[in-house]
Amino acid sequence: PKYNTQKEVYIQILKWLEESNNDFATLITAGDRSMTGDIYLKNDLRAWQRTVNAFRLRVLVSLSKKENDTDLNIKKQFSDIISNPTKYPLMASMSDNMQYTYNSTFNKYPINPDNFGFDATRQNMAATHISLLVGLKDPRVFVVAEPAEAKIKAGLKATDFEAYVGASNAESLDDMSTKILKGEYSLINRKRYYANYTAEPTIIVGFPEQSFNIAEGIHRGWATGDVAKNYEAGIKASMTFFGISDAQTSTYLAQNLVKYAGNSATGLTQILNQKYLAFFQNSGYEAFFNFRRTGIPKFAEGGAGTGNSGKIARRWLYPNSERLYNKANYETAIGSQYAGKDNINDDIWALK
Repeated sequence: PKYNTQKEVYIQILKWLEESNNDFATLITAGDRSMTGDIYLKNDLRAWQRTVNAFRLRVLVSLSKKENDTDLNIKKQFSDIISNPTKYPLMASMSDNMQYTYNSTFNKYPINPDNFGFDATRQNMAATHISLLVGLKDPRVFVVAEPAEAKIKAGLKATDFEAYVGASNAESLDDMSTKILKGEYSLINRKRYYANYTAEPTIIVGFPEQSFNIAEGIHRGWATGDVAKNYEAGIKASMTFFGISDAQTSTYLAQNLVKYAGNSATGLTQILNQKYLAFFQNSGYEAFFNFRRTGIPKFAEGGAGTGNSGKIARRWLYPNSERLYNKANYETAIGSQYAGKDNINDDIWALK
């Protein structure tokens, strides 16, 4: 088959999401509000309508570099959704999340007591994540990670932010393993993640991300609204997911480094960093997609641990099956996008 351009794909995605919202509205108005067999949103079409619109915001934000493309009309689509909650209902709280809840019989939480002995001491934490939490004095670090044993032996307590250390993603696996054995790095919180077979649900599309996407869109001038309110709503929601108390959250939000810095590069970085923190163990590749689009958060490059000549890859290559069995269309697509080279380090259309 001949490939559609990536622009055509995005236009169709946005068209289908608009139609989905309208179809749900028609069914709900007619009194048809439920379904059967729904493992995600409890057979509630209203919840699906909210999810569709939250996902559409994700797609629009992912196209931020194309905000002036008149065919996509991103700004207007974003503004229409934000300004008309009656037509485009959105998630209002964590109870609206589209998420998967694990069970101990058919689909256990991926990190569970069965594999504790195999990989519990292999799940060390990353410096990008831990350093950001520690630098912001973020109480989520106490929930997701354990203090580095070497720091505790040196006299620090588990309640000291400085006791939490992550490994650079650019470090070689050999060096990382050696330092783990020496207790220099924090491990994933084994009590939280290995205690049972259900653990926490995995959020697929959730209220925290929606809040940060709204904050980012308003920050970029796509709609009118309160950036700080949505930014803080995203943080508060994420804190509840990790069991952080309201008092701790209030203290955290009062810090100058956390308060929204206004319509500046710093303010946008705050929104994107907080979205990244909320993505921990959730939403698949979204943290990577946001990094690839914005460069935030900063990841180390170079070094033996990065591979790929020290660069973090920017895209997936076409499958070998396409090169073999769809050669003409494959070569046309590569020629139109990447000057004839299927290079893992080139930017896709949406990022140019």
